[in-house]
Amino acid sequence: MAKILHTADFHLDSAFTALPEEKARLRRQEARQLTDRLVDYANDHGVELLLLAGDLFDSDNLYGQTAQELADALGRFRGRVFIAPGNHDFYAAHGPWGAAVWPENVHIFTSGRPSCVDVPELGCAVWGAAFTAAEEADGSALTSVRCPDDGRTHLMVLHADLSAPDSRYRPITPAQIGETGLSYLALGHTHAFSGVLHAGWTTFAYPGCPEGRGFDELGEKGFLFGEVGPDGADMAFVPFARRHYQILRADVTDAAPLDAVERLLPLRTQEDIYRIILTGERTEDFSLTALQSRLEDRFFQLELRDETRARRDLWARAGEGTLRGQFLAQLKQQYDAADSDRARETIVMAARWGLAALDHDEEVVTL
Repeated sequence: MAKILHTADFHLDSAFTALPEEKARLRRQEARQLTDRLVDYANDHGVELLLLAGDLFDSDNLYGQTAQELADALGRFRGRVFIAPGNHDFYAAHGPWGAAVWPENVHIFTSGRPSCVDVPELGCAVWGAAFTAAEEADGSALTSVRCPDDGRTHLMVLHADLSAPDSRYRPITPAQIGETGLSYLALGHTHAFSGVLHAGWTTFAYPGCPEGRGFDELGEKGFLFGEVGPDGADMAFVPFARRHYQILRADVTDAAPLDAVERLLPLRTQEDIYRIILTGERTEDFSLTALQSRLEDRFFQLELRDETRARRDLWARAGEGTLRGQFLAQLKQQYDAADSDRARETIVMAARWGLAALDHDEEVVTL
């Protein structure tokens, strides 16, 4: 069994355009430090193979020594490294892969056709293929991969898209994966952890990106770590992100906006990037700028959005000669006759749901 660490989609030197420039610069610096952190983890846990499934660079427009810093960090790893360039960092002579001197323990696949590297000291064979252009719609990336039953552990590192057969980013299918005979297929491209999946004999997975870059990359981020042998793979997800993107919805109905936000917040928020959306019915206008000033020191970065609406008199249109008026009149009679607060709350909620349906409004304000 070989110990492996599988990761992908670093997108080094991303712009982080949604952040202020100072914080964007810090996030780019933290992203460049990611490889050092991963190598430290790998060395501390006895990893023997490091599989990097593409899009390590966001583009070929790199800052200074980014490529060389990645190469130097991988040179500290005590095992072997295999890289399959992706659509953002496709292999080309003028691209980012030519901007560094790579250490002897790093193998970069440079051809779009799958090839195999023997790792005799581990009893492994590592397959891989590179993107050689920004788009590769050919769906034949796996058709030539047929692993012999030779006692070796066959692995592959590949940047590819399982989501759609007409993808422009090397479409593959579970059926194709199952025909390869691989013990493990280390994929990149999708930025969310896929879960550990199986097709035929083969275990495969997307680890997702190790650090989120925006509010479209929520949730825990990390990599996959485990053991692979001729009889299969035992892989587990390891959370590893330094910062997280979070979205919260705070209902201001019957609450001051600050109180509505504070009752939702977890204890630790200072390292993370939050979008907080204020919803519900407000009893009076408030300053989003003032609320931002009260809260922003609690976060690495805070974005506030106001989706509240002015509170309306629920029964104002009861009795008017419309469907809405008749609906409200009947509920108002029940409300006036109710003998408990709980019954009145239920009737108010029914009125709100009904008005929302009549207004074609998806959001119903809760009490």
